[in-house]
Amino acid sequence: MTVTALIADDEAPLREQLRTRLAQAWPELRIVAEAANGVEALELAAQHKPDIAFLDIRMPGMGGIDAARQLYNRCHIVFATAYDQYALDAFEQGAIDYLLKPVTPERLATTCERLKARLHRAPQDIGAQLAELGTLLKQGGAAKPNYLRWIQAQVGGSLRMISTREILFFQADDKYTCVQTATAQLLIRKTLKELADELDPDEFWRIHRSTLVRVDAIAEVFRDLRGRQMVRLRDFPGELEVSRNHGHLFQQM
Repeated sequence: MTVTALIADDEAPLREQLRTRLAQAWPELRIVAEAANGVEALELAAQHKPDIAFLDIRMPGMGGIDAARQLYNRCHIVFATAYDQYALDAFEQGAIDYLLKPVTPERLATTCERLKARLHRAPQDIGAQLAELGTLLKQGGAAKPNYLRWIQAQVGGSLRMISTREILFFQADDKYTCVQTATAQLLIRKTLKELADELDPDEFWRIHRSTLVRVDAIAEVFRDLRGRQMVRLRDFPGELEVSRNHGHLFQQM
């Protein structure tokens, strides 16, 4: 039996990424439709009758929660979300599966195995859980800003999507900002000030007026022979200076 699926996400690069990773994790799965919002998802689901719907929670117009309320008795639902553990606790308590953005191959493989085990059963009645989940996510969304999770960088004639989890640091470079990952260095036009306002302050720290560093990429903080406070990162051979104005971030030094 051929298993079919629909993908709904308002960002085309993320739809493409999920489609590509699904092809690797579950080659037999056939993607029959892609939608950019909940309304399109409902129209395409009525037309193609997929076995599974992968729905982004936050989409313009109609989001994934509202679409799922009309789809859950017709197909199995998987949400893609950038919400934190506060909201994800709601998923763990019921039959709805989720993928945390950016989607990792390992987590996607687990979801595919769960779906395969459920396909021989009719979709469960998750209407009550969807109602509770919608309320919880609205509360969480009001309490916590929607921080930037993806950076778009032009590479030649194509657009590359970079998860903030891949980025080691940002550094101001004249009219551009340098984006450093473990494998690449790219330039974007967004300023360091804009990035500082849009990134999660618990994830990225400003250690210098020209440098934002991802906290969990820091391997060591030390003083060099000149007494300057320096940061050494994992997966990066160089060192970054911590200015005096930002030395309080590492008070134990």
